[in-house]
Amino acid sequence: MKIVTCHSSVWRLIPLLEASGNVQMAIDCWLLEQQKLGHSPTLRFYTWSPPAISLGYHQHKYPEHWQHLFWREKKVELVRRPTGGRAVLHQGDLTYALVVSGLTGSRVQIYQKICEFLIQGWRSLGVDLHYGTTGSGYIHNPNCFGTATSADLILPNGSKLIGSAQLRRGETILQHGSICLQPDTDLFAQVFGTASHLTPQLPQHLDIEKIIDALIAAASHCFGIQLEVKSLSDDEWEAILAS
Repeated sequence: MKIVTCHSSVWRLIPLLEASGNVQMAIDCWLLEQQKLGHSPTLRFYTWSPPAISLGYHQHKYPEHWQHLFWREKKVELVRRPTGGRAVLHQGDLTYALVVSGLTGSRVQIYQKICEFLIQGWRSLGVDLHYGTTGSGYIHNPNCFGTATSADLILPNGSKLIGSAQLRRGETILQHGSICLQPDTDLFAQVFGTASHLTPQLPQHLDIEKIIDALIAAASHCFGIQLEVKSLSDDEWEAILAS
């Protein structure tokens, strides 16, 4: 299925970037503002260093001990996302972010339009994904990966592979999401009080580069666009860090 947008046929692809959670969120917010000003849509992938727990924009209650966690002698940061949803532990994961305008429909419909490239990309790697179903306990669960809503993608064994969140500003949309690849079960248990009982079972031959390549190819096909690799410039970094 191809998704037609009414704007640019050439999108920006920012190369894989490792940075702190606060910097990554600043980049996503800055890209959203740039898209509102008429710049081209953007796709990017990134990882978090040091590890972090990202809180949903409206999530104000969380365990006090989250402020004192360490993993491999690095303090686990607490970072607030501009998007909604519950807490996500960013360690052993890959995050995608897509900023675009011109998609129409309800919030869930737009989630699913965007998630189509994730479904197709993982299918090309031999992994089938389908949408979760909202459980009655979602509202009371601080852990995003503890439940799977209709906007999330889960594996055949029921474990959640991708949890996404979205921010809309008029016709402009930021959607980003965490792809759970190699979580540390001990750290997960420290954060959420229980070990993840459904660890993602992925093919052994997959590495982060192969996953990103497959998702880039799927995005090009699904959105009918060409992706142009363009790193953040010094001037852009200055604007991001000043925002």
